[in-house]
Amino acid sequence: MLTPPLLRPASHPLRASNPPRRRALLSIAHLALLGAVGLPRTVLAQSIQAAPLTTAQMAWRAMSRLGYGPSPALVQSLQAAPSARDWSMQQVDSAYTASQQPPAIAADLTDFNAPLPQLVAAARRERELRNQVRLERQSLIAPAMGSATTAAQPDAPSLAQQALRRMDFSAAPEPQSFSLRLTQQTAAWRLGSCSQPALEDPLLARMTEFWFNHLNVFAGKGAVRPFVGHYLVNIIRPHAMGKFEDLLLASARHPAMLLYLDQAQSVADGTPGAQGRTRGLNENYARELMELHTLGVNGGYSQTDVHELARVLTGWTVDPTAESGFRFAPRLHDNAPKRLLGQIFPANARSAGEQEGIDAIRLLARHPATARRISLRLAQFFVADKPTPALVQQLSQSFLSSGGDLRTVMKVLLSSSDFWAQDNRLFKTPLDFACSALAAVTTPTADRRGLTLAMGFLAGAGQPLHGWQTPDGYAFDAATWLAPEALTRRADFALNLARQLPEPEFLKPYFSGTTLASVAQERPALRAGLMLASPDFMYK
Repeated sequence: MLTPPLLRPASHPLRASNPPRRRALLSIAHLALLGAVGLPRTVLAQSIQAAPLTTAQMAWRAMSRLGYGPSPALVQSLQAAPSARDWSMQQVDSAYTASQQPPAIAADLTDFNAPLPQLVAAARRERELRNQVRLERQSLIAPAMGSATTAAQPDAPSLAQQALRRMDFSAAPEPQSFSLRLTQQTAAWRLGSCSQPALEDPLLARMTEFWFNHLNVFAGKGAVRPFVGHYLVNIIRPHAMGKFEDLLLASARHPAMLLYLDQAQSVADGTPGAQGRTRGLNENYARELMELHTLGVNGGYSQTDVHELARVLTGWTVDPTAESGFRFAPRLHDNAPKRLLGQIFPANARSAGEQEGIDAIRLLARHPATARRISLRLAQFFVADKPTPALVQQLSQSFLSSGGDLRTVMKVLLSSSDFWAQDNRLFKTPLDFACSALAAVTTPTADRRGLTLAMGFLAGAGQPLHGWQTPDGYAFDAATWLAPEALTRRADFALNLARQLPEPEFLKPYFSGTTLASVAQERPALRAGLMLASPDFMYK
């Protein structure tokens, strides 16, 4: 597993700050450290258990865990409900209803959601142009090379590419920058959807994050990059509040997943290949499907099961001309009998071929070990880094009895006492922090300055959007993300984002007197940023 960059030594962002700003940042960073790691656990436990959550604390928890934190619109929505508990339960059905509607995508961002055949054709054109440039460059360099070899320097970004990095998509698309354009558009939509309740239902944005992370694909893998945004809004989002097995099957058939974990290359052993060679199994997807997506590493399967599942899934590949991007190729399928988790595949003649894979994925999705793994991860994401076994068991039972219905599981989670227990604190990941800061201080603007700042912050903080290389997805516990240098990165981002903005008055009812008093001592121009850099704002 990759170590997030924020846990490695980094240059200190405060060194470049002017003296008053540096003093303010150091002051607030000190408060954040004290609130996060400075008190002994026994003292924290005694103080936390002294009283239940106040009304304001319950509201903060609901908005920060079922969305990305308070915004004026979200505060107004919660205040219209009888209580934070009632509002929270309402969000489950609201998120499901929103998931069944098309996503709201700004007109200049729609390229990433084009039909898959168009994405395939444009990606192919981009590769051809890049190969042509590379060959032309080699032909120019070769005659000029004498006895000494000089390394070719990368070209400086074109003006169009620089505009894309500012999330300015007003210019006509450049074919050779197609993937960059899609990557930036997807990021712009994602950051807007997590920070603007008018654009996306807050809990749906949360669940989309959770399931994209659980079924992670990596935008840095070239073949995958053009399809990440399409996968996000056409596979993850519409299934995020439905049945788990439907989500799993949809993910298994999308080009982003087929290419990311090499399932498109997996064929029956001995299949004829190019130049008289033979091809065979690739077990990458089968392994991650069992280890990460369903059963878990201790889920009771063996390496033989991985091998057999890979055989079951042979023939599942990409169709560049199909609207779904998927096809089953019978000639690439292993038609011999297989035994997976004690069951024979195919069970009968009618379930042979593609149906074998569907049956196997449904078997894994409905397994008790899968119920436990999904329930644990949901509890860690929404309740506590170390949730109680009783809560996980309760969620597992609801998962199994409902056939993996995620609305049912979420209602059980939100009705539990654990969700509202004061000692079940959660530290914000960098993405949490970026989205909550955007929600608190920004409104949509043509230049998308806040989104660009957030992209840079996330890259430096170790959680770049769609940039987690390994299929396990990023961690969301405090042990991974809470470090002194991480807090100063957050403070620097907050000050830049909120520069010259007025204090967000709607946040003050949720902040402690200590934080408000500390912020009030600083210059007005710094106060909004310091509120976002405070210890109160670090938790959800």
